[in-house]
Amino acid sequence: MKAIVIDQYGDKEKLKEKEIVKPEPESDEILIKIKAAAVNPIDWKLRYGYLKEKYPFEFPIVLGWDAAGIVKELGEEVENFEKGDRVFVRPELTNRGTYAEYTTAKAELLAEIPENISFKEAASVPLAGLTAYQCLQDVGKLESNEKVLIHAGAGGVGSFAIQIAKNLGAYVATTASTKNIEFLESLGADEVIDYTKDDFDQKLEDYDLVVDTLGGEVQEKSFDVLKKGGRLVSIVKDPDQEKAEKLGVKAKFHWLIPDGEELSALAEMMEKEKVKPVVGTVFPFTAEGLKDAHELSETHHARGKIVIEIDH
Repeated sequence: MKAIVIDQYGDKEKLKEKEIVKPEPESDEILIKIKAAAVNPIDWKLRYGYLKEKYPFEFPIVLGWDAAGIVKELGEEVENFEKGDRVFVRPELTNRGTYAEYTTAKAELLAEIPENISFKEAASVPLAGLTAYQCLQDVGKLESNEKVLIHAGAGGVGSFAIQIAKNLGAYVATTASTKNIEFLESLGADEVIDYTKDDFDQKLEDYDLVVDTLGGEVQEKSFDVLKKGGRLVSIVKDPDQEKAEKLGVKAKFHWLIPDGEELSALAEMMEKEKVKPVVGTVFPFTAEGLKDAHELSETHHARGKIVIEIDH
């Protein structure tokens, strides 16, 4: 099968097209013919070798950890799916990702795609959608009538987090550049801080929760908008626990946990049109297409999700 792989760590030029063996599903797995995949920052961070100690994969590495497609084969223990089902998934991290014509995943991690959602839209959901969902609900424990600040609202995680937080009944503030203010208001944001003009920590106070997608100085300043007893959840780096304790807040780092049940909850939200996936840019399934997609992702200024169309 065709795949886009890396044979060594490095810049985007290391991405190349290669014929590799089509995977066979284990007894608890499903073989998926991929229709669309997505690009996330973890892809190019792994490509550069930044995560090689955490994930010492063997080359060739197929990057990509979002997939939407059709069930082609079922492991002998799989009961809840049938051949031909439209599914999407964030598989477990291995050296066999989703920049490929086929992938396998444990059945318990899959969810069915709602009829009103395309493969490209579905591919944009698993990693970013689950990250947003878990940061807000599982870790952040966001409740209705609470106030949440979501950084980089126009990005993949941010655009889902705004919509999920509004569904939970929260007041949502977010940060963005001038060009994205209207877009984020259309997603439901109550307040958009234009970071090119204002400092969010000078405009906001007494927040219950901050979802940090940027780290660095943004994370440090985020402590200042929390009220006592507030929570900060970062997907970038471990927050300063000493500072958190001093301010009387809780601060945690969260790394996504693949979860089919939570993906099904997101599917239900999409079916009811309470959450709309935001597909920003679509690239072709070629080495050049993936290089261009990685280049865009590395700017940190992509609106919505970057999607790869693998099969029309």
